[in-house]
Amino acid sequence: MGVLSLRAPNVYRHGTRAAVVALWALACVAGLMALGQYENTPGRSAEVTNQWPAGTEIVRNSAGPTLVMFAHPRCPCTRASIAELERVVAQSGGTIHPQVVFFTPSGMSQGWEQTDLWQSAAAIPGVEVSNDLDGSEAKRFHATTSGHTVLYDADGTLLFTGGITSARGHQGDNAGRSAVVSLLRSGTAECRDAPVYGCPIVTSLDPSVKSLCP
Repeated sequence: MGVLSLRAPNVYRHGTRAAVVALWALACVAGLMALGQYENTPGRSAEVTNQWPAGTEIVRNSAGPTLVMFAHPRCPCTRASIAELERVVAQSGGTIHPQVVFFTPSGMSQGWEQTDLWQSAAAIPGVEVSNDLDGSEAKRFHATTSGHTVLYDADGTLLFTGGITSARGHQGDNAGRSAVVSLLRSGTAECRDAPVYGCPIVTSLDPSVKSLCP
């Protein structure tokens, strides 16, 4: 009986330690699953007009395609979108007029929108960067998620709408970027829209998703 009484606390401690380790492992797995789900969950998207919106102050190139990316200057997911945009521009052969329009709420201090994302976009050759006060331009184009990219032809007809990353903050081959590059090179693509992965820009629009895929 004495031996049993001495070993019982050790058995209890080992059992408690094993239970704590098991709970910790389950928490880690749950956290990884939640992170994976978040990274692969696209942002809200709304129906984008098939023709260049009236009243916009964004200049459309009448001699070739115009690409516009709408972005939030403080969205960490958008770093990947800017990096993919650089690849698109490099592969376009100078055939597009690329622009990045950054959401800027009124009442903020001067330069609030000029973050590292702004600087990264401005450093891409040929890219024009501008601010979008209170998201007025994003509303005209119905862009609600940072990284939303639209491509219009010289006549102002929509060619592509959506994101150019495969997940939140992920760089690499993806359907959106491939579609844009294909449209610029050959005028065709297997799909003309893609999910947008990023932070919300404008939250007052009701999402109405429209697929341009066949």
